[in-house]
Amino acid sequence: MTPIWAALLPHFPCPAASARASPACSTEAAHATPLADMQGLALWAQQFTPRLACVPSDTVFGDALVLELSASERLFGGRQPLARRLLRESRELGVQAISWAPTSLAAIALARCGIRHGMGQPLPQVLAPLPLHAIDAVARHAELLSQLGCQSLGAVHALPRGALARRMDTGILTALDQAHGLLPDRYSWISLPARFDARLELPMRIDQADALMQGARHLLLQLCGWLAAQRAGVRSFRLRWCHDAMRSRHVGDGGELTIHTASTTRDLQHLCRLLQEHLAHVELQAPVGELSLHADTPEALQERSASLLPDKTADGESLEQVLERITARLGADQVQRPLLRPDHRPEWQVQWLPAQPAGKAKAAPPAAQPHVPLHVPPLAQPSFLLPTPLQLLQDKQSRPLYHGPLQLLLGPQRIEGGWWHRSPGFLPVSDADGDTHIDEAAPGSDHRDHRNDRESPPKPAPITQTAHTALRDYWVAHSPHAGLLWIFHTRLSANSGAWFLHGRFA
Repeated sequence: MTPIWAALLPHFPCPAASARASPACSTEAAHATPLADMQGLALWAQQFTPRLACVPSDTVFGDALVLELSASERLFGGRQPLARRLLRESRELGVQAISWAPTSLAAIALARCGIRHGMGQPLPQVLAPLPLHAIDAVARHAELLSQLGCQSLGAVHALPRGALARRMDTGILTALDQAHGLLPDRYSWISLPARFDARLELPMRIDQADALMQGARHLLLQLCGWLAAQRAGVRSFRLRWCHDAMRSRHVGDGGELTIHTASTTRDLQHLCRLLQEHLAHVELQAPVGELSLHADTPEALQERSASLLPDKTADGESLEQVLERITARLGADQVQRPLLRPDHRPEWQVQWLPAQPAGKAKAAPPAAQPHVPLHVPPLAQPSFLLPTPLQLLQDKQSRPLYHGPLQLLLGPQRIEGGWWHRSPGFLPVSDADGDTHIDEAAPGSDHRDHRNDRESPPKPAPITQTAHTALRDYWVAHSPHAGLLWIFHTRLSANSGAWFLHGRFA
């Protein structure tokens, strides 16, 4: 297996010696994306291979990140798809140059000269025309080598090895041998941190919260790479921003936003859309100069198996992702889900709960309830229920009126329930609507201690609660103007004999 090394340069000074560099490899993303830092770049690159290392350099090119990708080629669908993904995502992170070669030092040398591919020809032929500054060990002796007439790595490699080692040092021979694949590369591999903690200094001060999304995507890309290296996902993460030092004295140091997801995920596009919806509700108190992203507890993520044939149904968003995005835009109270209840009273058969409970990553399933067999109602159920039953007028024969007299078609269906809704220590009081209100029982005057009147605090006002007792006879009625209606007739209450409209049929 031929080794495949990739070298990534976060900084690319574009010296005169590299004038032959390809414009596509130089600084095309330098003005649109913040420069990459080595720590964040290593977090993102862990998803491709665990064999990556930082190669320090004291030259103008700065440190380089090298990745050994021969074992990952098949995992990512081949050499070309892997190279395209590395190039695309590294540009988003601000990488200025990237190259591939059979050895790590050769890849670094090609990246410094703006040459992307070094896999098609033999290494001596690829490295021979490169300038002296391409390899650090050779660049340290560039002045002496220039006096000897050496202007390229090929000329230095052609010098007698014994004389070269005596006049300079053995480090230059070791570097040349490693670059040509004659000696193995030896590095201390970068280990994966237990928690994700990345920061980014913005290239300019930002006043609008939605403008933070470009820098936040930069950090989310690193987060997804860190999660992919562990085959894990996340259910919550925290974005923090720091205000500029020249802010007003009344403004704090910054703010933060915690994002929860309904299920474990590392989908970059979904996380970006979700964060963008939340940032739309944020108002910055001062310009922001720095962002940081934190994630503590990654969770195991069940991977979706790839299909031999294209599967268009798996390309869209899942229902949970859509609900998350709509909830972030409209608010938790505006997106609800129904929960069925075993109850004969129509208004209590469905309970509406938030689709995404606040502060929770995933809506917990309802607690298991004992199975209560409900008989099929003899009457058809309406499609729409009124929030509050509407009391109807009656004619002289006590028949209901709604835009004229109503004709009773089917019924009655008797419903009795809700009598168990009582609270201990309260006295029931009936009202005109037939519902039973419960007032707090006032203490009796015979048991009152008048000696403590001055020391005792004032008694709170009586508390009134409603016991939703239903004693009704339901009918299906017809109105020439309103169509089919669902009405009921009250029984055994202070408002006995009243008619109420409760629903409409579509």
